[in-house]
Amino acid sequence: MAKNTTKKIKELKIEKPSKITNEELNQVQSVINDINRAQLEVGSMESKKHSILHHVSVLQEQLSKMRVEFEKTYGTADINIQDGTINTKQDEQAN
Repeated sequence: MAKNTTKKIKELKIEKPSKITNEELNQVQSVINDINRAQLEVGSMESKKHSILHHVSVLQEQLSKMRVEFEKTYGTADINIQDGTINTKQDEQAN
């Protein structure tokens, strides 16, 4: 009876596979490759973002220098950027 019990226990034990199927492996590899490509693209976008932000900073510095020059030349940096009219304090008092 012990032999029959041992035999039945062995039969009941399900052998676990040691590998996933090739189809499952291909699916996992595909998803991981897509994730890696997406992360690479995000990195590229962040690099572009950094470059653009730096450019904005340079332009803001340039505008600041222009304001200083306008102050020296015209006594004010209050200029209408649509038509170039210099807004002076006298103009404000006249209105």
